[in-house]
Amino acid sequence: MTTADSQLGILIVDDEAPARRRLRDLLADCATRFALKVVGEAANGREALELAQTLRPDVILLDIRMPEIDGIEVARHLQKLQVAPAIVFTTAYDAYAIKAFEVHAVDYLLKPIRAARLEDALNRVRSAVSPNPDTLSSLHPQARANLCAQERGRIHLIPVADIFYLKAELKYVTARTEEREFLLEESLNKLEQEFGRQFVRIHRNCLVARAAIRGFERVQDEGEGHWEVVFSRIEEKLAVSRRQQHVVREFGR
Repeated sequence: MTTADSQLGILIVDDEAPARRRLRDLLADCATRFALKVVGEAANGREALELAQTLRPDVILLDIRMPEIDGIEVARHLQKLQVAPAIVFTTAYDAYAIKAFEVHAVDYLLKPIRAARLEDALNRVRSAVSPNPDTLSSLHPQARANLCAQERGRIHLIPVADIFYLKAELKYVTARTEEREFLLEESLNKLEQEFGRQFVRIHRNCLVARAAIRGFERVQDEGEGHWEVVFSRIEEKLAVSRRQQHVVREFGR
């Protein structure tokens, strides 16, 4: 975070160009009394994450309601950065604003945004702490559209719809897509709670995407044999544990 005498680098994120222009104008007004600099603008969540990593802003003015990846999900992914920016949500909806205020975890600006309110929020940013991940989850109870992996200091978004399985290994979870594997710093149990409608547990350490299952094969071994999941589009197969064999029946096999 910046010191009291240095400029705040600000990234504006909103899917509507007029809203971004409005924030630029307000920030220009604030800049006559406050040390700040607009370092960039983003029109969607993916662009925001890319620019946050490249530009390293001190503050992100982050719209909540955006298509594909909304502001709450963007904020959750930003917490994976080694140095996460301060986040000030912008929203036209009282329900989000009230919830954010009640948890005292993040500031918010209710649209239409006023210059005095914006300046007040920026003053508080200097002493703000990053929002707690559980707080962000409570603000955004529906499942995320993407998971994220850190590689060489950068965040990679992984669309949940592209994941074949999630497998716990040591302190990480492996997310398998058609192209490759990613290592996630997530709890498999929490992922099951969040994505229980999309994934099914086949083993104590593995969740499989329902939409990716092509069928099941019976494999004979030295004991009674076991079932394996057969996927669409990848050759890999995964064993179903004896405790989870009811999954095979659920899929009509």
